[in-house]
Amino acid sequence: MEQLTIAGKSFRSRLMVGTGKYASLPQMREALAASGAEIVTVAVRRVNLDAREESILSYIDLHQYTLLPNTAGCHTAEEAVRTARLARAAGLSNWVKLEVIPNDGTLLPDPIATVEAAEQLVKEGFVVLPYTTDDHTVARRLLDVGCATIMPFASAIGTGQGLESLERIARIVDVVAGRVPVVVDAGIGAPSDAALAMETGADAVLVNTAIAKAGDPIAMARAMAMAVEAGWLARQAGRIPRSAVASPSSPESGRIGSDATLVQS
Repeated sequence: MEQLTIAGKSFRSRLMVGTGKYASLPQMREALAASGAEIVTVAVRRVNLDAREESILSYIDLHQYTLLPNTAGCHTAEEAVRTARLARAAGLSNWVKLEVIPNDGTLLPDPIATVEAAEQLVKEGFVVLPYTTDDHTVARRLLDVGCATIMPFASAIGTGQGLESLERIARIVDVVAGRVPVVVDAGIGAPSDAALAMETGADAVLVNTAIAKAGDPIAMARAMAMAVEAGWLARQAGRIPRSAVASPSSPESGRIGSDATLVQS
C-alpha cells in the first residue's frame, strides 16, 4: 500500500488500534503486534502518570508505535482541552484524538463542542484527530479549523454494527477530497466492515472493541490488517459498476458450437 500521511508523518499501516477492553495488558501487547498498526490510541485518563507505578505505557513500545492520546470520558469542550494539555505536559504527545461525548449512554460525539475544542487545540499547536459524526457539514467545519484528519463513526462505539450509511461516509470523502485523511472510527465489528470502509474511500480505520473482545484477539488483529489492505487495494483497482442486467462472464462469440466455430464432421 501507499503510505498514509498525517500532519507530515508517514505510516505503512492504515489500521489504527485502541488499547481498551483487553483481558490483560500482555494480551493487548500481542494484539498490537499482530495488527501491524503503527498508531495506537490510549485514553489519557487510563494512563498512570506516576513513573513509580506500572502503567499501560509499560506494554507499548514507544519506539515502535506513535502514541495517540485520546480525550475519552470528556463531556465538554473545556474538559477535552484540559485533558489534551495534560497529556502534552506529561510528555505523551502533542497529537490528540479528540473526543467530546456528553452522553455516556449513546457515546455519540457532540459536533458543536468538538468543533469548538478542535479550534482551540489547533491554535495551541496540537495535531488534532477528531472523532465525529458522519455529517459532512461537521466534517467541513473540522477541516476548516485545521484538523489533521476527519474521523467519522461507522456506527456507535462498541456496537459492532458496521457501516450504517455508506453514502454518508462517501459524502465525507468527497467533501474532504484528499486534503486530509478520512479515518472511519467506531462501530467496526468484523474485517468485512473494515474492508468495506476502505472500499468506500476511507484512508484508514481505527478498531478497538472488535479486536479486544473477539474470541481470539490476536487472530482478529491479523484479520483486520489483511482486510484493510484488501479494501484499499480494491479501491485502487476500481470495482465494476453495479448493473440491474445480468451479463455472461464468457463472450458469446468464439464459443464451441457457435456458427463461427462449429466444425463440420
